[in-house]
Amino acid sequence: MNQKPLIQIGLVLYPDVQQAAVLGLTDLFAVAGKIAASHLGQTESPLLVSHWRCEVPGALPVPVFESAPNVSGTLAALIVPPTLSKPITAQGAQPFTGWLKAHHAHGVIIGSVCAGAFLLGETGLLAQRPATTHWTYVEQFRNRFPQVRLDSDRLIIDDGDIITVGGMMAWTDLGLRLVDRFLGPTMMIKTAQMLLIDPPGREQRHYSVFSPLLTHGDSAVLKVQHWLQASGARDIALSTLAAQAQLEERTFLRRFQKATGMTTTEYCQRLRVGKARELLQFSTLSIERIAWDVGYSDPGAFRKVFTQIIGLSPSEYRRKFHAGPTQSALPV
Repeated sequence: MNQKPLIQIGLVLYPDVQQAAVLGLTDLFAVAGKIAASHLGQTESPLLVSHWRCEVPGALPVPVFESAPNVSGTLAALIVPPTLSKPITAQGAQPFTGWLKAHHAHGVIIGSVCAGAFLLGETGLLAQRPATTHWTYVEQFRNRFPQVRLDSDRLIIDDGDIITVGGMMAWTDLGLRLVDRFLGPTMMIKTAQMLLIDPPGREQRHYSVFSPLLTHGDSAVLKVQHWLQASGARDIALSTLAAQAQLEERTFLRRFQKATGMTTTEYCQRLRVGKARELLQFSTLSIERIAWDVGYSDPGAFRKVFTQIIGLSPSEYRRKFHAGPTQSALPV
């Protein structure tokens, strides 16, 4: 009986790569391979894992680890793991960029985790494409790669031949997504159950904190941002905001969106929702009271905006993240 060609997944070992992610992904694919082999009645795992590193300065990466050294397989994906240090510089990425682009041109899926997206960004493969990275790197990433359609609200963006995931521990999501891609959803679910991890479906916006851009250099807009923060964004009338900036309304709207990347409505909604998240996590106030405290007279409108921004309803968010010991008794 003919077996399908073995699938090889490579992990890129660049300087200061997070070893926990490298070893964790290696183990995840090993578990998935064993489950799949048992399911198919095979002795060999259909998944091979390799680690690639530049052993000599200026040379291309070479395999320094192979899960089955005497077995050949087709390289189907390369993953750039996260780092515990600062994102890689353009100079540090240079030995890998041409190599990654060449493999991508031959049909290899390229993936990145967290700050690994910076190495992927240096290849140019993300230009005019959607991608994500850790929410704390948003401003830095946009400054370095303005042509990328960054969406840090999403934990995983599967754009077919390129997959990016956000948080440092989101390597589990990327690993399971590739298991699903290569071995099918049944093997993915069985792997997640064996490892006691959630199947893909989480979103980074459940965890990220709104960090407004304050380094844009427009002093009039910055003055309004500080005022909104101090006042809890309770008065968001355009006339009030423009008066704070001492600008004509149309001029203020144009400069505010250019400086922050958002409309005044979007910006104020995120400030209000940020305050609401704190109250949901650390207080026992009812959702109706929280809605009122952050500036919404209509609890229904508050629930709609909160769910749109966070991806969970206020009740779901409280159940998931409340820090108090009496979580089950909280009013919803």
